Amino acid sequence: MDCNQKKYWTEIRKKEQDQKSDKDLQRKNWEKALDVFDDELNQGKSNRRDFLKLCGFSLALGGVLSSCENPVQKAIPYLIQPEEIIPGKANYYASSYAKGGEYCSILVKTREGRPIKIEGNELSTITRGGTSARVQASVLDLYDTSRYRNALKNGKEISWEKLDAEVISHLKQMKKDKEKIALITPSIYSPSTRQLLKSFLRKYNNIEWIQYDSQSASAMLRANKICFEKEGISDYRFDNADLIVSFDSDFLSTHLLPVENIRLYAQNRKLNYGKKKMSRHIQFESRLSLTGSNADERHLIKPSELPKLLGYLYNEIRREKNKKTYILGIAPAHIKKLAKELWQMREKSLVLAGANDLDVQLLVNLINHELGNYSRTIDKDRTLQVKQAKDSEFESLLADLKTKQIKGVICYDINPVYDYYKGEEFGKYLEKLRFSLAINDTPNETSLLAKYVAADHHYLESWNDLEARTKSYSLMQPVIRPLFNTRQFQNSLLKWMGQDLDFLAYMKNYWKRKIFPSQNQYKDFIAFWKTSLQKGVYEPPLIASLHSTFRMKNTDQLMRRVLRRSRYDGVELQVYPSNVLLDGKMANNPWLQELPDPLSKICWDNYLNISAKQAKELDVETGDVIEINKQIKLPVYIAPGQAYNTVSVALGYGRKECGKVGKDIGQNVSTFIRLHHKNRIDYTGNVHLYKTGEKYPLAMTQTHPSMEGRPIVKEANLDEWQKDEKAGNHSHHHYENAGIYKKPKFPNHHWGMLVDLNSCVGCGACSIACQAENNIPVVGKKEVGRGHEMAWIRIDRYFSGKEENPEVVFQPVMCQHCDNAPCENVCPVAATNHNSEGLNQMAYNRCIGTRYCGNNCPYKVRRFNWYDYTKADSIPHNLHDPADMTVDLKRMVLNPDVTIRAKGVIEKCSMCVQRIQEGKLNAKLENRKLRDGEIRTACQQACPAGAIVFGDLNDKEGILSRMNEQKRNYHLLEEIHTLPSVSYLTKIRNQKSNQS
Repeated sequence: MDCNQKKYWTEIRKKEQDQKSDKDLQRKNWEKALDVFDDELNQGKSNRRDFLKLCGFSLALGGVLSSCENPVQKAIPYLIQPEEIIPGKANYYASSYAKGGEYCSILVKTREGRPIKIEGNELSTITRGGTSARVQASVLDLYDTSRYRNALKNGKEISWEKLDAEVISHLKQMKKDKEKIALITPSIYSPSTRQLLKSFLRKYNNIEWIQYDSQSASAMLRANKICFEKEGISDYRFDNADLIVSFDSDFLSTHLLPVENIRLYAQNRKLNYGKKKMSRHIQFESRLSLTGSNADERHLIKPSELPKLLGYLYNEIRREKNKKTYILGIAPAHIKKLAKELWQMREKSLVLAGANDLDVQLLVNLINHELGNYSRTIDKDRTLQVKQAKDSEFESLLADLKTKQIKGVICYDINPVYDYYKGEEFGKYLEKLRFSLAINDTPNETSLLAKYVAADHHYLESWNDLEARTKSYSLMQPVIRPLFNTRQFQNSLLKWMGQDLDFLAYMKNYWKRKIFPSQNQYKDFIAFWKTSLQKGVYEPPLIASLHSTFRMKNTDQLMRRVLRRSRYDGVELQVYPSNVLLDGKMANNPWLQELPDPLSKICWDNYLNISAKQAKELDVETGDVIEINKQIKLPVYIAPGQAYNTVSVALGYGRKECGKVGKDIGQNVSTFIRLHHKNRIDYTGNVHLYKTGEKYPLAMTQTHPSMEGRPIVKEANLDEWQKDEKAGNHSHHHYENAGIYKKPKFPNHHWGMLVDLNSCVGCGACSIACQAENNIPVVGKKEVGRGHEMAWIRIDRYFSGKEENPEVVFQPVMCQHCDNAPCENVCPVAATNHNSEGLNQMAYNRCIGTRYCGNNCPYKVRRFNWYDYTKADSIPHNLHDPADMTVDLKRMVLNPDVTIRAKGVIEKCSMCVQRIQEGKLNAKLENRKLRDGEIRTACQQACPAGAIVFGDLNDKEGILSRMNEQKRNYHLLEEIHTLPSVSYLTKIRNQKSNQS
């Protein structure tokens, strides 16, 4: 045997020994897992679902076979299959989402015990199946690697037994010594939790309960108390209003319940099936908000001008009504015109304001009262419960901390150190307290300073009930066992009260005593409870209140106060909740960080919005860094629609303690909030801006804002459209360009989609829903900045008209699934092709990454994987994972029905082909035809406005075919004859002639 042969056989023997060692290790791991499971099962501590959790749902027993092969993982099978789980079949559980003042009734999709997708609950009369981007992204927070995993004391892990003993000892001793403790929570609109809190406060009568909302509606609550002697936020019925006038209320994005608001707003803007009328929307604001961008008419104001402007409007409406008027000066012409229009539309109009300013909210109530809008477009009986905090209470708390009247603080799910305008001051007091306790599921700036941390469950691991609106109940139930050694807030309270009871039993008992008697359908509580839990909602009829007549006095005093208020001469700075992150609670969510702002199209940062005129005076351009009052530095974004001498910046950024993803992104600007008449208002005046000469890169997904005269988005005014329609001028355009291919035929199904541009408000819920459904990777700020974003559905935003106050249109764009697709005939390996049902398909394992298809796509909807973002690549050392999305915990969110793509392939919208196949198989199993609307894509199902319709173009009686027959229907770039399967309905505006 020569040397080469000897070397060869030595290597073979070594490989055999290595393989034997691997098999021995696999056998030992298997035996060890079974031993643990048997022990827990014998002790009654475990069940089959626990075993799956113990083994990580797919315990890896194999290793990497070679550098050119994918890792092989062997899943442990069920020993005994649970009845409720069928492998490969999804389960759905009704639950509820409540975070940062946002509420949504939801369905949670689970696969083999893992929550992987959130859908809206159509049985809820509030949301009707709609969701928001934050609701969709919340499933990823369950698998956040930064979550608390145990109870803590002084930053070190402690057993729950020890924490409970020490907390109870503190509570009892401080009660005995009559030392005050503050329990601070967000608005609690869970009826059973409120009852539990009352019992807790009776047990420890030295505790004062304070509700704190980072984005409060304190002024609205106070105004309604003054006007109706009844606190609560009235329910706005946008669907009943023919004229909507909004004063700085971003009700389609961040104000109150945007999911419900979008649905009701869009309902009265649709022009389908011969409908001739639509609501008219006028917006007054200083920055271009998402709501303002959808308005028919928009007026620019400075934030400090708002009270006096509303005073003028109230005065002019009283003049129209021949009532006493007040001396305020001469009203602007556009306010006089608006007053006349509102008076003509009385009882069919709706006026609202977003400012947390008592004068503003009182004036809005007076205007709506004069117009007769209450009980018609504003429901004062069915009030919203999501905002209950009063700013004055937290101000009093801060004063008591300063004078050391409060000796202990318990913080539940709040972060005032970060989002309160005096957060640093609050943090200093918190650190000095002898007893401080934070109850959170994730670390934040406040919990970091607390002596104790009671790690809370994620909401998908929790029981709860909610009453977001009067008598509209919904239930929250756990859809997975707790991933970590955490405990629900309510169970902690019960434990510290000495109650040997869990919160589920407490909640069921509350429902049996308080809610069950209000219904007459079920005689058995168990049947009532199970039905309510299965539906997720229970909504008994509401009896109208007899004590809510308008009772406001001292109108003269209010008008004198408004007269004294004046605007700032210099630059005013306004802060606003981020369109994406809201108040920053979800800053560690990479799906949201990578979702571009709908207007600026910037992600992974906040920035200073500044008008073009102001930018010219300061000699700055987008990306230049400006210093504000020598306090804070921010990059500039020259924002169309920003009022001159005003600047604005989003809250929710600048987190210092939240996890790897969100830490140190952007700047925290909550210090610019200030107090006015016991309410926190969102602007400050006489701001000084200094050019620093520094540059800062901003990641933008759309850098060109104009359509350059091309009819990419077709628009028309309502009166023009009606005139042309009456004259028969509207017709479909059919471009019969010569081609070398025959038009394909689809004998069975021909899948297509339609987007109603009158309904789409640009909220972005569809984008996150698509990301969750289709395992779309996170690429990070740097790659977005290089144009490598991976979103399968994007929302293009276009400006037109004058830069200082432009018109805005949004257009969702996904793969158009062209019947004459230019991408298909250029692929050298036939990786992209057209199937017999009209879908443009991608064979990922055939694609070699030439990107010819992307270059030949006129819609630019095909995405190329520049890196291995998912650990799906066969080539080692190629991973690009800026958000830790490939760690085992976060991979639990992946949808097993959708292939994980590797580096070097093109991917794009598949019209959720996995859902199409599931629908077809279900119909086949039931021996029937597919029903129209039975299959819904992820983007369609998430949309709160119902702007997206999916269906079979071959079904001539189906909703898609009927909507395609409308004269507003058109296709993108029809003239190039790609024959898309996606169509759009023309955007119609309701503008008045001779607009001022």
